[in-house]
Amino acid sequence: MSENKTSEESLKIKLARALDDNLHTRQWHNIVDWLIIAMILISTTEIFLSTFDLDPKLRRILFWVDIVTLVFFTVEVVLRIWVAPIVNPKFKGWKGRLKYCCTFYGAIDVLATFPFYLQWLFPLPVLAFKALRTARVVRTIRIGRYTKSFNLLTDAIREKRHELIVAMQFLIVITVILSLILFFAEHDAQPDVYDNGAVSVLWAFAQYIGDPGQFADTPPVTLVGRIIACIVGLLGIAIVAVPTGIIGAGFTDAIENRNHKEEVKSDADMLRNGFERKLDRPTGLQVVPPYRSVEDLKSRLNMKTDNLQEAVNHGPGFRIINLAETIPTEEGTYPMDRIAVEHYPQNTVYGCCIDRGSRLTIVAPSNMIDPGLTHFCFYLAYIGRFNYISREVGAKAPYRSYYTFKTEDDVEGLKEYIADLQRLMARDGAWSLTVLVASGALEPPYPTNVHMNIGGPKGDARTSGDALFVKDGATYEAFYNTLEKRLSDDFGLTIDHQKYHNTHSPNHSLRKISFGDDANNMVMRIEWKYLLWSQRRIQLARTIAECLCTSILHTDLPPLAPELEVKAIGYDGYDIPAGDVGT
Repeated sequence: MSENKTSEESLKIKLARALDDNLHTRQWHNIVDWLIIAMILISTTEIFLSTFDLDPKLRRILFWVDIVTLVFFTVEVVLRIWVAPIVNPKFKGWKGRLKYCCTFYGAIDVLATFPFYLQWLFPLPVLAFKALRTARVVRTIRIGRYTKSFNLLTDAIREKRHELIVAMQFLIVITVILSLILFFAEHDAQPDVYDNGAVSVLWAFAQYIGDPGQFADTPPVTLVGRIIACIVGLLGIAIVAVPTGIIGAGFTDAIENRNHKEEVKSDADMLRNGFERKLDRPTGLQVVPPYRSVEDLKSRLNMKTDNLQEAVNHGPGFRIINLAETIPTEEGTYPMDRIAVEHYPQNTVYGCCIDRGSRLTIVAPSNMIDPGLTHFCFYLAYIGRFNYISREVGAKAPYRSYYTFKTEDDVEGLKEYIADLQRLMARDGAWSLTVLVASGALEPPYPTNVHMNIGGPKGDARTSGDALFVKDGATYEAFYNTLEKRLSDDFGLTIDHQKYHNTHSPNHSLRKISFGDDANNMVMRIEWKYLLWSQRRIQLARTIAECLCTSILHTDLPPLAPELEVKAIGYDGYDIPAGDVGT
């Protein structure tokens, strides 16, 4: 990512936080919020005073107040539209920004600001000019962004909208039926008045609003007509009472929901504290725990199971995992379920993407379903200062893979993932290492512990040639040989080349995604026993990172980042750029 683009994104993030309508954030963010509220009140006061017959000097002052507030709100609204994709990824691009302008507050912003400029571009009739000035009044509604009571009311209406629609539909249908009965009852008695059904329908609905214009002053004179008039009168009460009762119930539910959301958010913050970094003794580094068992978190945080589940769902950055998946199934025996919580970094709609400017990228397309893989891959990339891209978000059942797929439209977030991976791999001499797991619950134990693949079918011993992911076979062989020796000497592990796994499928992601002509891609599968359960897993990641640096990048392993020696919470403090997470 270029420095200019990074600076622009950083500016957008700062502006989005300043315009987040939250009066309980940093001091200077609150100053921005209160300044906006003050300008809304000043604008509303100016509109109110302009309705009086004032001295020309005072009216001149009000004119300049109007101009200043208009310029202020123009800048504010333009900035809100500009940073809209940071608030929600669905507002990306010009179509997304148009979608933002069609949201409730987006439409209020546009309606109260931009139409006023039409008077300077086109000659407008007096009535249109007054309509534009009147439109400024809707600006007052924007204070609702900052008031809980207004938001609670909108939440109540939103929660009960279906009940309101059903109730109103019922009342309208009943009124139309009664109106037609009224017509047939009154037509013979008052043929000149009730000459068609529209008159009776108009009369019935006019009663609901008190007939202020006296345009339905045609009372029924027959007994049936008067009975229907009484029923319509009762419906007039119901048409107010029923929605009021529904909204009242919705208001109560909205308050309860808001209080519950605040409790869940508090629990999620507490859950994050449960992933305080711990000392990894073999390396001396402070690292995030790869998981926490549910029972451990419940006792550590004094949290009930339901609260813990809701905190995980609230996230972002948490998921429930079953550690039994990481243990090979032996004949006739199955591992017992062991439920835990895993913490992961997230800054994109699909997971995490970190561009460190390296020629080598660690790719993790299946982190969301493979427990412990996030932890290992993140530290492998962080120790080696490699780029990192991982999938962390999505439905587990049915599972739609990023590793193999038919079309980009098959899986949510896949297009964004592919675009980011292509950007990371666009550098000259780019390499990628896709890291997966082996020997889990769906696989038997293999004779070797680490499996390397570069695009060939199972048993293919080639290290270069057509249809392989690697173009520079010599460099790959040097890496493989170096890694084989280090794994054997330091850990007593064995490695194989394309012996047990097939990467020849036409639906393999590394075949479906187009890269540069000199791009090289490798796939590494590591036995779960060493990737997750071994006390030396971080040391293993460091060794692999060192082999990648010396054999692929032809550099020494960079100095360890100081954050790796700091005791902190989760992934806070690491160089994870903020991005579009989504909701």
